[in-house]
Amino acid sequence: MSDESRPAPAESPSGSRVAAVIPAAGRGVRLGPGAPKALRALNGTPMLIHAVRALAASRSVSLVVVVAPPDGAAEVKSLLEAHELPQWTDFLVVPGGESRQESVRLGLDALPPEYDVVLVHDAARPLVPVDTVDAVVEAVRGGAPAVVPALPLADTVKEVEPAAVPGAPEPVLGTPERARLRAVQTPQGFDRATLMRAHESVTEDVTDDASMVERLGARVVTVPGHEEAFKVTRPLDLVLAEAVLNRRRLNDGF
Repeated sequence: MSDESRPAPAESPSGSRVAAVIPAAGRGVRLGPGAPKALRALNGTPMLIHAVRALAASRSVSLVVVVAPPDGAAEVKSLLEAHELPQWTDFLVVPGGESRQESVRLGLDALPPEYDVVLVHDAARPLVPVDTVDAVVEAVRGGAPAVVPALPLADTVKEVEPAAVPGAPEPVLGTPERARLRAVQTPQGFDRATLMRAHESVTEDVTDDASMVERLGARVVTVPGHEEAFKVTRPLDLVLAEAVLNRRRLNDGF
């Protein structure tokens, strides 16, 4: 779509533009054999397409970069072209790396220079509501260098000494105060310069991009997450995700 015909993306007074990076290069072995996790179907549509639509539903997001399996960029590009996507958002597919961290960095390297707010979103969280996306964007635009959506924990958590043998009893070391704990989701939002600095400085493997920013000593804040932004990891999660989609269609015509 040409710049003339495309609706202008929402911008803060500072003119910040927002891009999203979706690493989708993993295999998702816990879902069992078959296609990579991001390409598994939910109600007949690949999970990746649901995730892309969820990010692009925010009018703040004007570019989505999908990081494909190293040998699957052409397949993912064809997949995006075959599905209806919001017209106000541009899409780019790049090949990923051997780890999630490397794939995110390759996605960041592909961003044009005019984007200074970056969202990083798991393709395995296909049902994140647009209100959550917008809340993350606004918190970054408000001055936070790193923002994560998060939920309070419903269960009591125990810290244990991991067993040397899987399935063996594990001694409990302590019980963290549940009121101070949160379950973190995506999209995580960042000031682009901060996230780039984190990827240049932190070489050890971490579980998410916010952890990398924490290693820099930069401030990370949370905004309310949403129960429908859960991660599809196991077969039961697929059943739950399809139930959510069916409810949305019945209630909202989604």
